[in-house]
Order: sequence, then C-alpha cells, then structure tokens
Amino acid sequence: MKKLFVFLFALLPAIGFAAGGNFALDKANNDIRDHASLQRGAQTFMNYCFGCHATQYQRYERVATDLGIPLDLMRENLMFDSSAAIGDLMTNNIPEKDAAKWFGTAPPDLTLTARVRGVDWLYTYLRSFYEDPSRPFGVNNIIFPSVGMPHALEELQGVPKPVYETTLVDGEEQRVVVGVKADGTGELSQSEYDDAIRDLVNFLEYAGDPVQVEREQMGLWALLFLLVFTGVAFLLYKEYWRDIH
Repeated sequence: MKKLFVFLFALLPAIGFAAGGNFALDKANNDIRDHASLQRGAQTFMNYCFGCHATQYQRYERVATDLGIPLDLMRENLMFDSSAAIGDLMTNNIPEKDAAKWFGTAPPDLTLTARVRGVDWLYTYLRSFYEDPSRPFGVNNIIFPSVGMPHALEELQGVPKPVYETTLVDGEEQRVVVGVKADGTGELSQSEYDDAIRDLVNFLEYAGDPVQVEREQMGLWALLFLLVFTGVAFLLYKEYWRDIH
C-alpha cells in the first residue's frame, strides 16, 4: 500500500504539468498519418526548435524512414551537425550549464512533450505568445505566464500583439490578455502560421510515440483475430456438446 501511495504521489507533478491550469485549449486537429505534414513539422522543428530543444530519444535514420524522407535529403537539409552520423540520436550541442544561465533553466528535451502536455496544449501554447517588454525575452504567454523562453517562431508569425479584455479579478476590474494578433510582419499569414504550428505539433506527437500508427493497426488485426477465433470456438463448443448429449 505504501509503494502504491509513493507511486501515485510521484505522478502528481506529471498530472499537474499536463493540466497546466484553467483555460480553453484550441483543437490541434493534427493527423499523425499525414506524412507530408510530419515532414513539414520536422523541418520546422529542426530549423526553429532544435537549436535549444533536443529529441534525444529519436534517431535521424528512424525519423527519415518513418516520415518517408530520403537519407541523403535528411543529411543535407535536416542534420546541421557535420560530425553527426545518420544513426545518431537527435541531440544538440548547447551546453546545459550555459543554457540554464541564459534561460533560467535548461531547455527541456521535447521527445515526450506531446504525451505529457497533449497536442491541444502544445498547439495553443505555440500560438499564445505575445509581446511583453517587461519580460527578459520581450514576450509572455497566455497559457504559460512568465514563460522563460523567447518566441522562436516570431519570424514566421510576426510580432504578436496582446488583445486585452477588462474583467473582474477578485472584485476589481483588471485588463487581462485574452488573445493575440500578429502585426503582419511575419513570413506567414495567420492561417499559414496555424498550419505550420499544426504540422510542428504533429511531428512532436509522432516523436513521443513513433509506433502509434503501427500499434493501432496491429490492435485492429488482433481484435479481428479474437472475433474470428471466438466464432470458431463457439461452433466447436456446440459441436462438442452435441456429441455428448
């Protein structure tokens, strides 16, 4: 009983990490079976996220194979470390101590982030940065207040301006940020940016469970086998007891 209590207690941080607070999440509506989306998401991740965030439980070769990326294109376009081999784990070279000094804490590995946080949380989070000069990196986040990272995708989105709404907080009127609106200086339109984030989230969901599609397909075949076997077993049962009676 004591071991069970310790196990459940250990799960509490993960549960809280996944929940994150009371806010409405947007639906990612990503499709892990869409290889084109996964390829675009991998490209976005490697170009804008991999400098700080690794996916150290993945290998370049496995990602290329699963996503249908030729190995030569993987080497040329998605491997920025010239000393890395195609079979290496996807780690980056940012020193952990330096990263902790620059950002306040070392940027986390993102391999399992989609499984812990959920794809809807990630999709909403990456679209919820807004300009905040009071913060060290000049940005804040609606669903992750006092976020400790820069807006890495600002080049694509443009400068996200906060949208305020006056509401009652503890009986007092306060202006709170309820949304963001890009200033139009980004490389993508709002809908294009949303699609890019959906692709990125799709890739991160794949990273957390690369065999998800195969497992689900295998599960369907297993259920079909059990259904057929149950029918055969029932007919055998009837035949067996008919001879006895």
